[in-house]
Amino acid sequence: MSHVSEQEGEPASPGGFDEPGTGDIERDLRALFGQSTAVFASLAGPAHMVEAANAAFFTAIGGDARARTGVPLGQLVPELGDQGFLDLLDRVYRTGERHVGRNARVVLGIGTHAREAFFDFTYEPRLDVGGNVIGVRVIGVETTQLMQAQRLTSEHRALLEQIARQAPLEQVLEGMARAIEELAPEEVLVSVLLADADGRHLRHGAAPSLPDFYNQAIDGIATGEGIGSCGTAAHRRASVIVSDIATDPFWDDFRGLADRARLAACWSTPILARDGSLLGTFAMYHRTPRAPQEADLALARVFADTAALAIERHHAEEARRAAEAKEKAARDDLAFLLEASTRLTAGLDQAQTLQRLARLCAPKLAPLCAVDVVEAGRVRRIATAAPTPEEDVLLAAHIPVYDAEDDAVARVLASGLSEVARRTPTGPGPWHDLKVTGYLCVPLLDRGRAFGALTLLTTGESAFGGHTVALAEELARRAASAALNARQYTQRVTLARDLQAGLLLPEVPELPGAQVATYYHPAGEGLDIGGDFYDVFPLSGQTWAFMLGDVCGRGATAATTTALVRHTARAVAPLLPGPEAVVQAVNKALLDRPGSHGTGFVTLVYGHLTPAADGGLGITLVRAGHTLPLHIRGSRAPHLVQCEGWLLGITPHPHLETHRLRLQPTESLLLYTDGLTEARNRHGEQFGEDRLMHTLATQRDTGPEAIINALTRAVHAFTDTTGMDDDQAALVLTAIPTTR
Repeated sequence: MSHVSEQEGEPASPGGFDEPGTGDIERDLRALFGQSTAVFASLAGPAHMVEAANAAFFTAIGGDARARTGVPLGQLVPELGDQGFLDLLDRVYRTGERHVGRNARVVLGIGTHAREAFFDFTYEPRLDVGGNVIGVRVIGVETTQLMQAQRLTSEHRALLEQIARQAPLEQVLEGMARAIEELAPEEVLVSVLLADADGRHLRHGAAPSLPDFYNQAIDGIATGEGIGSCGTAAHRRASVIVSDIATDPFWDDFRGLADRARLAACWSTPILARDGSLLGTFAMYHRTPRAPQEADLALARVFADTAALAIERHHAEEARRAAEAKEKAARDDLAFLLEASTRLTAGLDQAQTLQRLARLCAPKLAPLCAVDVVEAGRVRRIATAAPTPEEDVLLAAHIPVYDAEDDAVARVLASGLSEVARRTPTGPGPWHDLKVTGYLCVPLLDRGRAFGALTLLTTGESAFGGHTVALAEELARRAASAALNARQYTQRVTLARDLQAGLLLPEVPELPGAQVATYYHPAGEGLDIGGDFYDVFPLSGQTWAFMLGDVCGRGATAATTTALVRHTARAVAPLLPGPEAVVQAVNKALLDRPGSHGTGFVTLVYGHLTPAADGGLGITLVRAGHTLPLHIRGSRAPHLVQCEGWLLGITPHPHLETHRLRLQPTESLLLYTDGLTEARNRHGEQFGEDRLMHTLATQRDTGPEAIINALTRAVHAFTDTTGMDDDQAALVLTAIPTTR
């Protein structure tokens, strides 16, 4: 029979070597270890003539072809002469002394029929009645199978230890193949093929004694019926025995290859996992046609199970490493995106945000990167990143055409969908000079519409995989969000500044007999309109009105209230007799305002100034709940202007007092909001009125700008880098000498 599979009902164990059924173990152990048999022969005379021997003796030395008596042992088994056994017989015959040997190795047979065997034996002298030696009696027990079993057990234990130590699979399989080749009583060449993940092809695993050309030729063969011994065994999930390759149809497509490798027989056993899935095949090749004995099949099953254990352990380790690599990659991606988000939101300028995007992408995602945005119907290249300045210049000089059909950026801007290719972008560009081999273009979206595009360019053999595409799209999404936030912030700040400018003096006017300096700084980042305000406007003759106040709250409501106060004061001041009447009118306007325009109170200092004929300024003012004005008198200490008055917008008839003072030439009046005195340092301590008074007392330059600069420098030095919690505003009026 040229090829057979295992009998139905006795399939190869699908599990590892440590888990086959009890019956399978017993069967394989009996086949491998066998049963020892005693041999006996009676030899006569110095020629060691075989007088008598049992059947076991003749079986051991060669079977029926040598089953003869009356023939000298050296003639019957001539190969014993060169191995020293006849010399031992001669010595026992001469000396009459018994000789005992343990596990003695003997080669029986000649040429291709030779086999290695091991014996425990005893040579005893045969004596006649007179005590003379007349021959030698040979008694022995063959221990070949026992020795092979011990060697097999030792080799198997070593393989299991390698597997437990997680030695490389290639090392384990090659060691197993070499061990089997050494253990087999006849020449055998071992091959292990490994199944692909889908089980449809077999890959080279180990075959230390097969020629390289043969291993290369069968690497990747398909599994299927009639595809050699191994392909068929893998397909059937059962052993396939081909005892003569030259005549077996399974080898029709490989017979020339086998002839070249001098292979005549192949026994293949599938290597199966615990769940029955295919792991590979274990094959034993022979140089001559040969059918296996039960011991051969048992040996194949034992080592196929061992190979299954090694391969499953290898797969488990590979799965663990792959999981760890995937987890690490996910952690790295998350860390990259977190860092990118931090850097993208570090500033509130759209152009700078997109420039950071380009630097984040190159070289992390690709060696070359460009970011384009649409402005007024045209594409503007806003950022680039490249390995060298020369390449950066080339990339920055190329501007895509917004409505060009052959431009990748234009297509992505139109579709809002990413585009990736393993070629240079379509349309003109410096692709040859930059050695571009592929591109990925990702849209920057605002509510589904593309306002820009991120373009990554590869060079060399690298290409964009799905992981890189996903990472680039996520980065683009975050960058688009950061850029839009920055753009909205810029627009909001611009709007707030424009509105704030409308509520403040566009420029400081020139007053008769006086110099004016102003200061305003909103709290925070300028996103909201501040509640502090000031104004200076003319009345009749040389009289001017001035005011400085603080509206409760911020934003649009505060802006509405500020506008109401300023516009009311400007409207009624020319019609009313003095500051108190103007402030009362402002209070009534606040009480009459709609609820949607706010209900907060207002603090205010309002006054009129008129230049005196002999120099200086005459000032009349009302304070409504505001910080006390300061009269700065040159070398003398600053003086608080005591003037009582209630908050505005609370009661219909607030208590108010009119205060009059005269500013001599070079003297100043300082009005300020509590944002200056309540500014805090990092320890939470306020700047306070004492530091304010000390700053002004030590200021030698009494000009209004010098007073403002000294005050703001002192506050900034005190707060250091601590942000302001409130708006800050100041107004300084300084009397100047009259020119004659």
